Amino acid sequence: MNTTSIRGAITLKENNEKEIIISTKELLLEIENKNNLNRENVISILFSSTKDLTAEYPAKAARLLGYTQCGLMCFNEMEVVGSINKCIRVMVLYQGSLEQRNVKHIYLRDAKTLRPDLNK
Repeated sequence: MNTTSIRGAITLKENNEKEIIISTKELLLEIENKNNLNRENVISILFSSTKDLTAEYPAKAARLLGYTQCGLMCFNEMEVVGSINKCIRVMVLYQGSLEQRNVKHIYLRDAKTLRPDLNK
């Protein structure tokens, strides 16, 4: 078994509970699908969000998807001049047969600008 980390991010248009939940679910489901994950093998998920997202915790979306046995934590993203707004970032720690070199990191909407090397 391997322990791997999977990164991802998504941007939102508005700061409201519904959009935070829907967008976070979209991101997690895309990470699951592209990496063929088994939810039972997820060790933990770390979320960060920019300071302009305050209406809900992204971890709530993970719980609603059924992530009830792994650790979930939410943090504020570091503020950097010129950085992207209304963005949720995620790091999934996973234990299974997935090797780090085969991980598909997922960046959706305007968050694609965070990792231009993955959009080639």
